[in-house]
Amino acid sequence: MKLKNMIKVAIDSPAAAGAGTQAKLISKHFNLFYLDTGKIYRLIANLRLTQPKKYSHALIKKKIAKLSMKDLRNRYLLSDEVGTMASIISKDKKIRKLVHAFQIKSAYYPPKGYNGSCLDGRDITYKIIPDANFKFFITANIKTRALRRYKELKVLNKKILFSEVLKSIKNRDKSDYNRKISPLKKTRDSILINTTNLTKRSCFSKIKKIMNRKLKA
Repeated sequence: MKLKNMIKVAIDSPAAAGAGTQAKLISKHFNLFYLDTGKIYRLIANLRLTQPKKYSHALIKKKIAKLSMKDLRNRYLLSDEVGTMASIISKDKKIRKLVHAFQIKSAYYPPKGYNGSCLDGRDITYKIIPDANFKFFITANIKTRALRRYKELKVLNKKILFSEVLKSIKNRDKSDYNRKISPLKKTRDSILINTTNLTKRSCFSKIKKIMNRKLKA
């Protein structure tokens, strides 16, 4: 049975559009449990890269069963290599089934003390929380997104080139939008938020107004 009077926010976006930042601000302001769903695929991708001999469906199942938010805070999950691998493994039906089950549980049964949940990813608005109170599709132009990711990655690898990051973002977009299983798409009932020319705070202010208007109605 789904919980009543619970706020559920679903956010979909292409890579480096600023959805994670906005999801964190939304979660903090409205006291919602936050889950960056892409980090789960990155965690599995990291397992494949660091433990290739042990890597198996059984290992993934075991890892997800014991998954904690602390596991997803590893800064090395942000690396470009992990991101590329995450895009590949996210096409696996068995892996998606396991990850989806964890996401749905997080969305509908967040830990006690929260007013609801906020999830961001690629298929949240139509696959994970189709009945979400709020649905947002957050995007930005590709150069802006590549520059944001480049600045993030520069902290991990000072030798990385902007051209490499731009190429990687283009490849991620192609993979995310065109995959057969749960492709990235904007649903009709999702509100489009373009962050290209918005600061973090002005973007959040826009989202907060939309949410407050509906919550007060």
